This record gives sequence, C-alpha cells and structure tokens, in this order.
Amino acid sequence: MKRNPTAAAQCVAPAAPGFDLNDSEWYLNRELTWLAFNQRVLHEAEDSRTPLLERLKFIAIVSSNLDEFFMKRIGGLKQQIGAGMRELTLDGRTPRQQVQECHLLIRGLEARKDALFRQVCSLLEEKGIAIETYNELTAKEKKTLREHYYTNIFPLLTPQSIDPAHPFPFISSLSLNLLVTLRYPRAREVSLARVKVPVGLGTPRFIRVGKGDHFVCLEEVMMNNLDMLFPGMNIVSCEIFRVTRNANTEKDEEEADDLMAMIESELKERKFAPIVRMEIGAGMDPVHRGRLAAELELDEENDVFEVPGLLAMRDLFELTCLDYARLHDPPHYPIEHPLLQTTRNIFHIIRDSGSILLQHPYESFSTSVERFLREAATDPKVRGIKMTLYRTSVHGRIIDSLVLAAQNGKQVAVVVELKARFDEAANIRLAERMEEAGIHVTYGVVGLKTHCKVILVVRQDYNGLRRYVHIGTGNYHAETARIYSDLGILTCDQTIGQDVTELFNYLTTGFMAKRNYQKIVPAPRMLKKALLSRIEREIELHRQKGGGLIQFKMNALEDGDIVKALYRASQAGVKIDLVVRDTCRLRPGIPGLSENIRVMSVVGRFLEHSRLYYFKNGGADEYFIASADAMKRNLEARVEILCPVESPELTKDLRAIFDIHISDQCSVWDMQSDGSYIQRKPASDSPPHGSHHLMIEWAARRLRESQKQKKKTRLKS
Repeated sequence: MKRNPTAAAQCVAPAAPGFDLNDSEWYLNRELTWLAFNQRVLHEAEDSRTPLLERLKFIAIVSSNLDEFFMKRIGGLKQQIGAGMRELTLDGRTPRQQVQECHLLIRGLEARKDALFRQVCSLLEEKGIAIETYNELTAKEKKTLREHYYTNIFPLLTPQSIDPAHPFPFISSLSLNLLVTLRYPRAREVSLARVKVPVGLGTPRFIRVGKGDHFVCLEEVMMNNLDMLFPGMNIVSCEIFRVTRNANTEKDEEEADDLMAMIESELKERKFAPIVRMEIGAGMDPVHRGRLAAELELDEENDVFEVPGLLAMRDLFELTCLDYARLHDPPHYPIEHPLLQTTRNIFHIIRDSGSILLQHPYESFSTSVERFLREAATDPKVRGIKMTLYRTSVHGRIIDSLVLAAQNGKQVAVVVELKARFDEAANIRLAERMEEAGIHVTYGVVGLKTHCKVILVVRQDYNGLRRYVHIGTGNYHAETARIYSDLGILTCDQTIGQDVTELFNYLTTGFMAKRNYQKIVPAPRMLKKALLSRIEREIELHRQKGGGLIQFKMNALEDGDIVKALYRASQAGVKIDLVVRDTCRLRPGIPGLSENIRVMSVVGRFLEHSRLYYFKNGGADEYFIASADAMKRNLEARVEILCPVESPELTKDLRAIFDIHISDQCSVWDMQSDGSYIQRKPASDSPPHGSHHLMIEWAARRLRESQKQKKKTRLKS
C-alpha cells in the first residue's frame, strides 16, 4: 500500500493506561484534515488509471476547493485573529496557529498541483489538446487572435491608472488582473495601470487557436496586444495577480427586520470584504509585489502566494468538456428505478410499495424526485405541497413544478434557506419568482440554517387524505444529482408523514414546544442526543451480549462529543467503521483508545455525499439516512433530520452500500492514527474496480433482474 503523508499528520503519543478524552492530543484539526482530503482528490489526477481529461477535472476541483477554503475557513480564522480570540480548538490550536499550518500545507499542495498540471498538459498534447503560449503561435495565428481580441474582448476592457490622482482600484474576488508598467516615449518615469481579465459571462478563459483543440489563455492574448489599450506608450512590463476575499460577512438575523434585505446587504459587503490571499505570477517585481500587498492590506510574507504556472486553475473546467470519449470516464446513464418504470400514477406506486429507496446518481433524479413533484403539480387529487430548498438549479424543473402547482390552485409552501453559502443571490431570485407565482415562501427559523431535504405532498386518496414524503441526503439539484452520491426515500408511512407535518409547522413558525416526533429525529433539539444515546446503548448491549457494531457514512466527523462517545465505545469493545469523506477529528487504531475503529475515505468518480447511520442494536438492526454530518454546526445550529429506514428490502440495500465501500480495494484510503492516509491497492489478479464502478454495475443488475421478473409475469398472464 502507498503511504501518503501530509502536514495534517500529527505525532502519535504512546498509549497510556488511562485516557483523558479532553486531552487535545487525541483529536485532529478540522482544517488540516480537510486539506488532507484535497491531497487525496489531487491523487486522482496523479493516478494513471484516471482518464486524462478526468485528471484535468480533478486539478480544477482542487483549485476551486482551495478558493472556497480561503473564502470560508481562512477568512473566518482571520476574523477570529482580528477579534483577539485565543480560544483553543479541540485539538489545541489557536486561530493564528491554524492559519500558519494551513498556509504551509497549501503551499505544498499548490506546488504539487502545478507540477501535476504540467505533466497532464504534456500527456494531453500527445492527444492533440494543447494550451500554448502566445510565443509558440505562428504569425498567422497571432493575427487571427488579434482580430478576435479586437472584436470580442477589447470593448469589454477598462484600464485603470494607479497614481496619486486616482485611488487604488477595487479588485473583485477571484478576478484575474494585469498590472501594467508603462511610460511615455522618451520619459524616464513609469506609470502603473490595472486591467481586469474579463473571464465569464460568455468570455472563455481559453481561446481556441485554429480549428483544432489548441488553446491560448485570454490573459496572454491581452498581454501581447496591450498597444491597443495604451496606444503610443511603451510597455515596460505586464504582471498578473489575483485576490481572494473573505466570504464570512454574516449579520445577526435576530436584529434584522427583513431577512432578504439583510442577505442582500451581506452580499454587497462580501464584495468589499477584506482580502485574505493574493496570488501573483512568477517573477513579479518585488517592488510591485510589496506595493500591491500594502495597498490591499496584506502581510506580504504570509498572505502572498507566488504561482509558478497558471493562476485560477478552476477555469480548467472549460476544457474538461472536450469531446474525447477515450479521455473521459465511460459514459454513465442513471437507470430508472425498477419500481418507477411505468406510467402509473407515482402516488399509487408509492402506496403499493410502502417505501422506495433512491440511490443517486446511479438511479435517475429526473424520473424519481422531479417526477414526484411534477405529478404532484398536475394530479387533481393533490391538495398541497410543502418543501425545503437549500440549493437547487436556477433553471431546473423543481421550481417549474412548484410554480405549476400554484397555478393549478394547490396550496404550495416552500422554506428557502437564503443563507446557503455562495447560493444566496440565486435563492433570493428563486424566492421572488415563487412569491410572484403565489407560493407561500418562508425562510426558516431565526438563527438556524434549514439544511434538511424534505418534500411533503398531501393527496386526497380513496380513503381520505394521505401524506407522501420524500426525504433525502442531498440537495434538490438536478446537476449535482448526476455527480454526487446521495440517498433518498419516497414513502407514504403514516407516522413519518405526521412527523414531517410537525417539522414544517416548526419551520414556518419557529415554535418548538411540545412537538411530538415519533420516527424522524430533528436537529438541533434531538438529533445529537439521539446519536449519543444510541452509541451508549450499543456499549451497554455489547457488554451484555457482545458483537457490538456501529457504522457511519458521512462527509465529515467534527463534533467533539460524538468523537468522545465513539472512543468510549471502542474502549468497550464495540467495532466501529467510519466512512468519512473529508474532515475527521478522530484518530483510529490507538491501542487502548481506538483500536476497534477503522476510518476510511472513498475518493473517486463521484463525490460521496450521502449520510448513513447504522447501529447493530443487539441484533435489532437500525438504519438511518440523514441530511446531517456529525459536525457541531449540523447538530447544534441547523435544522436537520435523521430518518429511519425500516423495510427489510431497503435495509438490505443499505447494508450492501456499506459492504461495497468497506470492502473497496481501489478507491478507499485508510486513515492512520497520526492523521495520514494509505490508499488501498487491489490484488494483482483482481480488476481495479472501485465503489462507484461497483455501484453502477449493481444498479444495472437491479434493472435487469426487474425486467426479467416483469417478462416472466407477462408470460404467465
């Protein structure tokens, strides 16, 4: 097995006879373990088994992730430093220590990413895909590009002087900028100007050269045609830089008269928020570097990152869509759920089945969740629809169905989470559109983000009103449903329907008192207590009968109380399997503390996003799906739900999901007790198929078996 040490690795102390679970040495750092996850993602771009354009995609993903990390996490830590906060994290670090260690790890990650990008570009060039420098172009190509530039880009540019007569220009977050040094002919004094590179809104970063798949960066075209912007001037130099601004600008909801106005105000403030990072191209004049850092109020030594190659590699997503079948993963087409392969009314199907488990992206989101809403909008027997929205497609069918339902006279209520990070503006627009259509829009409970994923449909059935429910682990977003691994359940379970009704009444009023939930477990009031009590129950049952087993699958394990409870369970002898995608505070495999715990991270074609909880419970197995990770913010500051899955047929499928991931010998990384990870290697005689490939095959097999069964039924009849 290949070892992948990272800066997140922390020294292992010798095990002591007794363990103080409040001691910081037993906990890993949230930020560093998240950065370690990005090391694993970047490994997908290194892995020769990954098709070339997919390797480029993983480089773009890591670049985008790091941008958001600076905006959210580094930005937040810098706010804590500015406020003079010295409170230690569970792992014993101050905010300043975390920023310093993160910077160190990020610089190494960026260097690795840049070297890998050059390697992938070299391999792509052999396949006819090239990112060329301007100097490599022929005279004819340069002339054609100059004409394209003059027609399509030049009108968008606004050069800005930087001198005592002009204030230093505003630099927007994540924008590419040229710093141009120029002088008048025969003059000695030089002047500075800033030009923004207008990427986006129809202007690509990579400009095609000729008819093939050769490209040149937009900024290079601009750099080599500056005479159009500055006619008659001598261009002394042109350097590139990029800034990242803090995205943590949240205000106090309780003091806001109008939540939507407050969010809009936050968005404006975010635009002008303090800068937390500046990236510069290699070789920038030290005087210019220092001046930019001073003007932008940055610590030049710590906050300035010199990039040897391409800045803003998130823009590589533009190239990952090139049509080269062999350079991509084999195409994946989600199947229709076997029970939904009929034109029968979907509510009749759910009523006959009791509950239907959905597995995205292996099963189609369009023919399940979107169909559920679409039919609810047009079914004359449907009386009302209630739904939570955290993130969704701006132009997707979800909103269209809700608007159609309102137009058809149904009672429609939607709880929109306006404060979904980076989706605030889109959610404001969606809320306004829905309100114009007559939909009752609310924004959840003051002080809590609404993160649960729930749809409630009330229908007049033959024997009275019946409630139909969808509960999911992922957002109602058709695009991410194709690349995120998530679970959902369609059910007409009477008790769950009653519980969800109570949940919506809470979300639309904020009144919590005396709500009696019988099956679903909501946060922040009950979910954390439920997890902790079940861990303690597993400990007690293991002491009585043995065979204790806990298995969790989630994105992150960060909550200290949950980690401590799992440590206690391990010390009692309970076996624990944790499939944790990224952040994990817990240190597995420490003798006397966590030797009964395994932590695995699955990284591959799809983004693991489902939350699944299992307790053996003395043989009375309990399975739950959830919207919540085991993070303090999810358990204590968000409205989330944990939903039981009880049908033997469905729990059999959930058991298979656990087993596939845990036995994966291709795309699983095993966490070591020091916080490092070792990637599993398949045996030489076994095919290198990871969890995602196996899940695709399993879905196809379910479909074939269903079709065979239907054929047999038809022949008998």
